[in-house]
Amino acid sequence: MSTPRVTPGGLRELGPVNWAIVRAMSLATGTDNAHIFATLGRSKGLFRGWLHFSSRMMPLGELSRRESEMIIIRVAHLRECDYELDHHRRLGAQAGITPALYTRIVEGPDAGWGDREATLLRATDELVTGRDVSDDTWAALRRHLTERKAIAFVLLVGQYDMLATTIGVLRVQRDEF
Repeated sequence: MSTPRVTPGGLRELGPVNWAIVRAMSLATGTDNAHIFATLGRSKGLFRGWLHFSSRMMPLGELSRRESEMIIIRVAHLRECDYELDHHRRLGAQAGITPALYTRIVEGPDAGWGDREATLLRATDELVTGRDVSDDTWAALRRHLTERKAIAFVLLVGQYDMLATTIGVLRVQRDEF
Protein backbone atom coordinates (compact mmCIF):
# COMPACT_ATOMS: atom_id res chain seq x y z
CA MET A 1 0.00 0.00 0.00
CA SER A 2 1.22 3.52 -0.68
CA THR A 3 2.06 6.23 1.82
CA PRO A 4 -0.73 7.03 4.31
CA ARG A 5 -2.86 9.99 3.26
CA VAL A 6 -3.50 10.74 6.93
CA THR A 7 -0.76 9.65 9.29
CA PRO A 8 -1.62 8.08 12.63
CA GLY A 9 -1.70 10.74 15.33
CA GLY A 10 0.11 10.95 18.62
CA LEU A 11 -0.91 12.73 21.81
CA ARG A 12 -0.73 16.21 20.24
CA GLU A 13 -2.90 15.32 17.20
CA LEU A 14 -5.37 13.09 19.04
CA GLY A 15 -5.81 15.01 22.28
CA PRO A 16 -5.59 13.30 25.66
CA VAL A 17 -8.95 11.48 25.53
CA ASN A 18 -8.51 9.97 22.06
CA TRP A 19 -4.85 9.25 22.76
CA ALA A 20 -5.82 7.24 25.88
CA ILE A 21 -8.49 5.39 23.89
CA VAL A 22 -6.01 4.60 21.11
CA ARG A 23 -3.43 3.34 23.63
CA ALA A 24 -6.01 1.06 25.28
CA MET A 25 -7.36 -0.21 21.95
CA SER A 26 -3.84 -0.83 20.67
CA LEU A 27 -2.96 -2.92 23.71
CA ALA A 28 -6.24 -4.81 23.42
CA THR A 29 -5.49 -5.68 19.79
CA GLY A 30 -1.93 -6.77 20.55
CA THR A 31 -0.03 -3.99 18.82
CA ASP A 32 1.91 -0.95 19.98
CA ASN A 33 -0.04 1.41 17.74
CA ALA A 34 -3.27 0.34 16.05
CA HIS A 35 -3.04 2.54 12.97
CA ILE A 36 -6.78 2.59 12.26
CA PHE A 37 -7.57 4.00 15.70
CA ALA A 38 -4.62 6.43 15.68
CA THR A 39 -5.73 7.65 12.25
CA LEU A 40 -9.47 7.92 12.90
CA GLY A 41 -8.75 9.41 16.32
CA ARG A 42 -7.64 12.57 14.53
CA SER A 43 -11.33 13.24 13.79
CA LYS A 44 -11.85 13.96 17.52
CA GLY A 45 -15.51 13.48 18.57
CA LEU A 46 -16.43 11.68 15.37
CA PHE A 47 -13.94 8.97 16.35
CA ARG A 48 -15.65 8.42 19.70
CA GLY A 49 -19.06 8.31 18.03
CA TRP A 50 -17.80 5.78 15.51
CA LEU A 51 -16.30 3.67 18.30
CA HIS A 52 -19.64 3.58 20.10
CA PHE A 53 -21.47 2.61 16.91
CA SER A 54 -18.82 0.07 15.96
CA SER A 55 -18.85 -1.59 19.38
CA ARG A 56 -22.62 -2.08 19.06
CA MET A 57 -21.89 -4.13 15.93
CA MET A 58 -19.04 -6.11 17.50
CA PRO A 59 -18.35 -7.22 20.21
CA LEU A 60 -21.69 -6.10 21.71
CA GLY A 61 -23.80 -6.91 18.67
CA GLU A 62 -26.95 -8.93 18.18
CA LEU A 63 -25.21 -11.80 16.42
CA SER A 64 -22.88 -14.25 18.13
CA ARG A 65 -19.19 -13.38 18.15
CA ARG A 66 -18.46 -16.39 15.94
CA GLU A 67 -21.05 -15.34 13.35
CA SER A 68 -19.95 -11.71 13.53
CA GLU A 69 -16.33 -12.71 12.92
CA MET A 70 -17.36 -14.94 10.00
CA ILE A 71 -19.19 -12.02 8.42
CA ILE A 72 -16.37 -9.54 9.07
CA ILE A 73 -13.75 -11.91 7.64
CA ARG A 74 -15.91 -12.46 4.57
CA VAL A 75 -16.35 -8.70 4.03
CA ALA A 76 -12.61 -8.11 4.48
CA HIS A 77 -11.82 -10.90 2.02
CA LEU A 78 -14.26 -9.61 -0.59
CA ARG A 79 -12.91 -6.08 -0.17
CA GLU A 80 -9.29 -7.33 -0.20
CA CYS A 81 -8.67 -5.45 3.04
CA ASP A 82 -5.56 -6.99 4.56
CA TYR A 83 -5.76 -4.67 7.57
CA GLU A 84 -9.16 -6.06 8.58
CA LEU A 85 -8.07 -9.61 7.77
CA ASP A 86 -4.99 -9.27 10.01
CA HIS A 87 -7.07 -8.18 12.98
CA HIS A 88 -10.04 -10.45 12.47
CA ARG A 89 -7.96 -13.55 11.91
CA ARG A 90 -6.76 -12.96 15.48
CA LEU A 91 -10.13 -11.87 16.89
CA GLY A 92 -11.86 -14.67 15.03
CA ALA A 93 -9.57 -17.23 16.63
CA GLN A 94 -10.72 -15.97 20.03
CA ALA A 95 -14.31 -16.56 18.88
CA GLY A 96 -13.67 -20.11 17.67
CA ILE A 97 -12.64 -19.49 14.06
CA THR A 98 -10.00 -22.14 13.49
CA PRO A 99 -7.59 -21.94 10.54
CA ALA A 100 -9.74 -24.52 8.71
CA LEU A 101 -12.91 -22.48 9.29
CA TYR A 102 -11.10 -19.32 8.20
CA THR A 103 -10.19 -21.02 4.92
CA ARG A 104 -13.83 -22.06 4.40
CA ILE A 105 -15.05 -18.52 5.10
CA VAL A 106 -12.71 -17.22 2.41
CA GLU A 107 -13.93 -19.96 0.04
CA GLY A 108 -17.48 -18.70 0.55
CA PRO A 109 -21.03 -19.87 1.09
CA ASP A 110 -20.67 -23.04 -0.98
CA ALA A 111 -17.77 -24.44 1.07
CA GLY A 112 -19.78 -27.09 2.92
CA TRP A 113 -21.61 -24.92 5.45
CA GLY A 114 -24.93 -25.64 7.11
CA ASP A 115 -27.92 -23.60 5.95
CA ARG A 116 -27.54 -20.83 8.55
CA GLU A 117 -23.84 -20.14 7.94
CA ALA A 118 -24.19 -20.48 4.16
CA THR A 119 -27.08 -18.01 4.22
CA LEU A 120 -25.11 -15.48 6.30
CA LEU A 121 -22.15 -15.72 3.94
CA ARG A 122 -24.33 -15.58 0.79
CA ALA A 123 -26.16 -12.51 2.08
CA THR A 124 -22.80 -10.92 2.92
CA ASP A 125 -21.57 -11.59 -0.61
CA GLU A 126 -24.69 -10.06 -2.13
CA LEU A 127 -24.52 -6.96 0.06
CA VAL A 128 -20.84 -6.30 -0.60
CA THR A 129 -20.86 -7.04 -4.32
CA GLY A 130 -24.32 -5.80 -5.28
CA ARG A 131 -25.34 -3.44 -2.47
CA ASP A 132 -28.58 -5.42 -1.99
CA VAL A 133 -29.88 -8.85 -0.99
CA SER A 134 -32.12 -10.85 -3.31
CA ASP A 135 -35.63 -11.69 -2.14
CA ASP A 136 -34.72 -15.39 -1.94
CA THR A 137 -31.64 -14.71 0.16
CA TRP A 138 -33.59 -12.33 2.40
CA ALA A 139 -36.26 -14.99 2.98
CA ALA A 140 -33.53 -17.49 3.87
CA LEU A 141 -31.89 -14.95 6.17
CA ARG A 142 -35.19 -14.31 7.95
CA ARG A 143 -35.64 -18.05 8.58
CA HIS A 144 -32.54 -17.78 10.77
CA LEU A 145 -32.67 -14.23 12.12
CA THR A 146 -35.30 -12.19 13.90
CA GLU A 147 -36.15 -8.83 12.41
CA ARG A 148 -33.84 -7.14 14.94
CA LYS A 149 -30.95 -9.47 14.11
CA ALA A 150 -31.55 -9.07 10.37
CA ILE A 151 -31.22 -5.29 10.75
CA ALA A 152 -28.08 -5.79 12.85
CA PHE A 153 -26.69 -8.09 10.15
CA VAL A 154 -27.13 -5.44 7.44
CA LEU A 155 -25.53 -2.80 9.65
CA LEU A 156 -22.60 -5.10 10.51
CA VAL A 157 -21.84 -5.78 6.84
CA GLY A 158 -22.21 -2.09 6.03
CA GLN A 159 -19.95 -1.05 8.92
CA TYR A 160 -17.08 -3.31 7.85
CA ASP A 161 -17.56 -2.49 4.17
CA MET A 162 -17.34 1.20 5.08
CA LEU A 163 -14.32 0.55 7.26
CA ALA A 164 -12.57 -1.26 4.39
CA THR A 165 -13.28 1.76 2.19
CA THR A 166 -11.91 4.13 4.84
CA ILE A 167 -8.77 2.03 5.32
CA GLY A 168 -8.18 1.95 1.57
CA VAL A 169 -8.84 5.62 0.86
CA LEU A 170 -6.75 6.84 3.80
CA ARG A 171 -4.04 4.26 2.95
CA VAL A 172 -3.92 3.03 6.56
CA GLN A 173 -0.81 0.88 6.95
CA ARG A 174 -1.01 -2.62 8.40
CA ASP A 175 -0.11 -2.96 12.06
CA GLU A 176 2.91 -4.80 13.41
CA PHE A 177 2.14 -7.61 15.84
